[in-house]
Amino acid sequence: QVQLVESGGGSVQAGGSLRLSCAASPHIASSRCMGWFRQAPGNEREGVALINLDGSTPYTDSVKGRFTISQDNAKKTLYLQMHSLKPEDTAMYYCAARGAYCYADFRPALFARWGQGTQVTVSS
Repeated sequence: QVQLVESGGGSVQAGGSLRLSCAASPHIASSRCMGWFRQAPGNEREGVALINLDGSTPYTDSVKGRFTISQDNAKKTLYLQMHSLKPEDTAMYYCAARGAYCYADFRPALFARWGQGTQVTVSS
């Protein structure tokens, strides 16, 4: 069973940067797809970035050019580097994993494994 633990959230001003981490066990390599999602109060959970085992990394349009997803298989850790943060990026951020490739399918319902989330707050 894969367990996921996020860290790295915090409060920053608009234009700032944060790097989120997601420690996975036992082996993130066993997941053909991992991703970052976010949920703001009153909103549905939305996909932000995915990484497939083949290395493809689709992003939702609102974060393209600002966020970068990556993973370190040796450290069993998934990352989300976020630059040029905006107030609308404020949300709880979750990492998730699924056994199948997700390609560019951001639907949260497809992911069976979730972390507990880490809060990102961006002030104007």
